[in-house]
Amino acid sequence: MLVNGFPEDLIKDTDMFDNLTDRLGSTLKKIKGQGRLTESNIKDTLREVRMALLEADVALPVVTDFIERIKTGALGQEVQSSLSPGQSLIKLVQAELVTVMGEANEKLNLNAVPPAIILMAGLQGAGKTTTVAKLGRWLKENQKKKVGVVSADVYRPAAIKQLQMLANDLSLEFFESDASQDPVDIAKNAIEAARKKFLDVIIIDTAGRLHVDDEMMGEIKALHAAINPIETLFVVDGMTGQDAAITAKAFNDALPLTGVILTKADGDARGGAALSIRHITGKPIKFIGMGEKTDALEPFYPDRIASRILGMGDVLGLIEEIEQKVDKEKAEKLVKKLQKGKSFDLEDFREQLQQMQSMGGVGSMLDKLPGMNTIPQEVRDKVNDKELSRQIAVINSMTMKERRYPDLIKGNRKKRIADGCGQQLSDVNRILKQFMMMQKMMKRFKSGNMANMMRGIKNNVRGMGGMRR
Repeated sequence: MLVNGFPEDLIKDTDMFDNLTDRLGSTLKKIKGQGRLTESNIKDTLREVRMALLEADVALPVVTDFIERIKTGALGQEVQSSLSPGQSLIKLVQAELVTVMGEANEKLNLNAVPPAIILMAGLQGAGKTTTVAKLGRWLKENQKKKVGVVSADVYRPAAIKQLQMLANDLSLEFFESDASQDPVDIAKNAIEAARKKFLDVIIIDTAGRLHVDDEMMGEIKALHAAINPIETLFVVDGMTGQDAAITAKAFNDALPLTGVILTKADGDARGGAALSIRHITGKPIKFIGMGEKTDALEPFYPDRIASRILGMGDVLGLIEEIEQKVDKEKAEKLVKKLQKGKSFDLEDFREQLQQMQSMGGVGSMLDKLPGMNTIPQEVRDKVNDKELSRQIAVINSMTMKERRYPDLIKGNRKKRIADGCGQQLSDVNRILKQFMMMQKMMKRFKSGNMANMMRGIKNNVRGMGGMRR
């Protein structure tokens, strides 16, 4: 079990669909309360939906087709005769969002004589080299594969060095390459070495350019023909909106792409790329990058993303994340402690903050909780994950006795704690206030009422809006 303390100044993490979620949420809320659907209110609603999609930088052909399919479905007998036509329309919008992005997550095809070769393509600055490392880590941890990586980017020696450092940090097999070598020779040598080491997968990083050009395409086509990869993935910056889909199409016209990895999704509040790529290229988004850390890569599930766009959360994704990243032994210990009637203390609170750090921070978790789009934006903006370490430092400055018995922390003790971690007295007071909110929430958990606990999480985040530094 992971419990969220949600410290006040925790880091804002932009969800790539924030703007779209807000616009669609308010639009669909209006229609939801209406007793029946008419051509008039459907027309008004779809005009708002169209504007929301265009503002999200979704490509015009995608928007046009999307609206036409919704209109046809909304005027159909099934929706018209429904007891709750507004909710039926929302379901219809959700289903169409899934259709636009692809019906289901398309897994990597690794069904090849080892090593399965994955070729990564993309423009410079899309985060390709980092994504090679992220994918290697994901395959190692989730698929239990032995993974090797190599850089065929002979134009940027720094990219080779960067991949080597990442590979060493993640214990991936790294194959040496040099700017004086030919990219085809680099790839062939690495594949042969990977075969001798009995690796399951080898991921090949390639050179990027600032824009699509004939020289770049010629080079990567020659590389592709020489090594015949089972997966050719296009890495594209989600912050470029519908331009991401246009660039992906240019690559797909030159290379037989098997899928797309969308990066920097945490830095874009629009979501146009995710809603445009499949329609324009015909290729599935297989993974989505949600942050800079090497564990911030998730399989792309269209149905879960559609739910997040409509403010319904992604509870399945959150549960999977908890399963993978939470220290189960510590969680079990905390549950038993609470069940015995013992109180939640500052040492427990510190452990929860550390657990949140390991899961990518509060922001990424909030995005997956249902109804979080109803929390005011100014409150959500306070959620800032870079401050987690500062929050933990304040608690680390306390003695074990103070952590176990928080009521002892008064006057001079507060000043000593603040001095010990280089923070202000107000920072210590704020941590203690957040802890008290968390302690109250844990009492709800003790009674086993999950609904109360979910309300507590939302109230805890709302409560942060009343705090000031």
